[in-house]
Amino acid sequence: MLVRVLQLLRDNQHQFLSGEKISEELGCSRTMVWKYIESLRKEGNEILAVSNKGYQLIGETDQLSEHEIKSRLMEDSLFKHVHFKDNVDSTQIVAQRLVNEGAHTGTIVIANEQTLGRGRLGREWFSPPDTGIWMSIIVRPEIELREAPQLTLVTAVAVARAISNVTDLEVGIKWPNDILINGKKVVGILTEMQADPDRVNSVIIGIGINTNQEKFPNELKKIATSLSMEKGKKINRAELIIQILKEFEWLYDAYLTMGFQFIKPLWEARAVSIGKRVKAVTTKEVFYGMAIGIDDQGVLLLEDDDGKIHPVYSADINHTMD
Repeated sequence: MLVRVLQLLRDNQHQFLSGEKISEELGCSRTMVWKYIESLRKEGNEILAVSNKGYQLIGETDQLSEHEIKSRLMEDSLFKHVHFKDNVDSTQIVAQRLVNEGAHTGTIVIANEQTLGRGRLGREWFSPPDTGIWMSIIVRPEIELREAPQLTLVTAVAVARAISNVTDLEVGIKWPNDILINGKKVVGILTEMQADPDRVNSVIIGIGINTNQEKFPNELKKIATSLSMEKGKKINRAELIIQILKEFEWLYDAYLTMGFQFIKPLWEARAVSIGKRVKAVTTKEVFYGMAIGIDDQGVLLLEDDDGKIHPVYSADINHTMD
């Protein structure tokens, strides 16, 4: 019911909505309407109440909740199943459990805080409460095993576009999974696949966004930033989540319909490493070269000093002047 109350108030944000009208829409008593309004107020929503006029939403909370997200989703959205937790070890771990229970494509897990947030190669991800967006998306695409990593690049484009739409900030993508603003990391993406030898069963895409942090631990200060630090004001997390889901939905559909060749130019248009000399650190070796682009599979191409082109499937990429 809270989802519907929020939707009604938001749809009529510039006018009062009577308690009688809300009760008719919900099929409940006006007393219950009042209780719903009070619940929304306790979460931080500013709702004006005037006798003989009704209720008006004049300010929305940044506090995340399941109904806050659901109330903003379009009725025909891919994302039908929203799981919100105030505190989890990792949204990826929760999503994995849901996959094992048969979760459908479009299931999302969102947390206000992670205690064991992680990035690529098992690295810890700083995920304090009330500041960031920590979420995982479950999809079940009919694609080949070798194509699953492309979903990292699809997601990077979606997140970058959404951040630009909400903040007007200039956003860059560093292969394969980082989103940068002014050279500092603001988003990390972790894609994990569950598969049989011949088919992909599911892919869980973890997205961590430094949204409203005002400071970072000493070891992260030089490499990380947040959207609010860059923009100079707080960002509404629910609004940004919805923009990400909208961008992801159409890009994911385009990817499944037209293939990675549709995504490739969108990714390259925001790539920060193309045309620059980089250091690639793989699990087996370290080598230097010029990043000349990605191939039609999303693999990074580096040209070394001898003119030999190296396909890079997985590595940490750092810009270098060496």
